[in-house]
Amino acid sequence: MEVLCQLRFPSILRIDSELPTNFQERIRDAYPHFAENQLTELRVDLPPEVAQLSKGAIPPTLRAGKTSYDFIAVNEQWKVVLNRDFLALSTVKYTRWEDFKAHLQAPLQAFTEIYSPAFFSRIGLRYRDVIRRSQLGLSEVPWAELLQPHIAGELASDEVADCITGIAKQIQLRLPDGAGEALMQHGFVQHQEGEICYLIDSDFSISENTEVCNAIQKLDSFNQTSRRLFRWCITERLHQSMEPRPI
Repeated sequence: MEVLCQLRFPSILRIDSELPTNFQERIRDAYPHFAENQLTELRVDLPPEVAQLSKGAIPPTLRAGKTSYDFIAVNEQWKVVLNRDFLALSTVKYTRWEDFKAHLQAPLQAFTEIYSPAFFSRIGLRYRDVIRRSQLGLSEVPWAELLQPHIAGELASDEVADCITGIAKQIQLRLPDGAGEALMQHGFVQHQEGEICYLIDSDFSISENTEVCNAIQKLDSFNQTSRRLFRWCITERLHQSMEPRPI
């Protein structure tokens, strides 16, 4: 499972104008690898006479756009991204929410203490669950027995299920009590080894000004909703095959 958390804030130009040295020192033990990325690069083609007059004062390429800084764990399974508009944490080896929050704690605390954002303008939490039947001992089990009827759709039809080679659906949801919204995309994806898998991609967000101290509470709420949404998508047989453990 892949999980991404993104916290957007009003642009802080200081992040563009100076290297995030203090921020790195605060999280370097957990995220020792560093990479700087320039989002765009513009080539400047000057007329020969102008180029001669400038005598190299104008470089052939100009860096433009926002600089993004990546801080990566030793195992390369966790990454923190910082630029002038957002702070993000992602992992390709998600296990449980408590572990994810623990990885977020140091970068979030360092960011708020060093850069003092006024508020978060958007908070997002995205889950990408790939169901791979071979890893669950379900290779010969039809998708209709693993996905709920409202998700399986045409895959539940005996007449066409075996003929379906591609399927992609998208649902936009409004969360109760103004808690935000969710974009759920689901359908077939192909694993790098060739196996056809089923992806359930759920992106939860709220686009309103949120006090910094309330960010974790919002993320906790998204996490709880994501669990209920995923469980709504799958059958009891698939649920038990995934060997759920009490939290």
